[in-house]
Amino acid sequence: MPIPDFIVELRRAVGRAPLWLAGITAVTIRGRKTLLVKRSDNGAWTAVTGIVEPGENPADCAAREVREETGVEARATRLAWVHVTQPAVHANGDRAQYLDHVFRMRWLSGEPFAADDECTEAAWFDLDDLPPMTENMRRRIALSASDDARTLFDAEG
Repeated sequence: MPIPDFIVELRRAVGRAPLWLAGITAVTIRGRKTLLVKRSDNGAWTAVTGIVEPGENPADCAAREVREETGVEARATRLAWVHVTQPAVHANGDRAQYLDHVFRMRWLSGEPFAADDECTEAAWFDLDDLPPMTENMRRRIALSASDDARTLFDAEG
């Protein structure tokens, strides 16, 4: 997975120490389907995820990540969930924990494809027939696909 330049700079100073980062999960909905990517680092099917750049609005980050990873144009329409992820250790040994902003995204245009090296596939899946994935990712998708306009604020789990 490409590491944002600002994190490369931070890592020069802190090494592999844990970083607290702002992240997004972009759940793009088109009708009764959701856009998923197959991650190149672990082969898992997930909604698009990413790291918010310094000074970037999280909703803008969500749209940027969807475009960069899948070639699809989408717009954030609702913040569905704000939560803290479990601490993560990435394949390169870097440690991080994320304040994740889960957005419902509205599809605007484009058909998905693996647009960068962060994923090997990108495709639409029926909301009632998702591929195997973590319960946490299923929760992100379910909360985003819900017609409930509230934003959920809680810890992961």
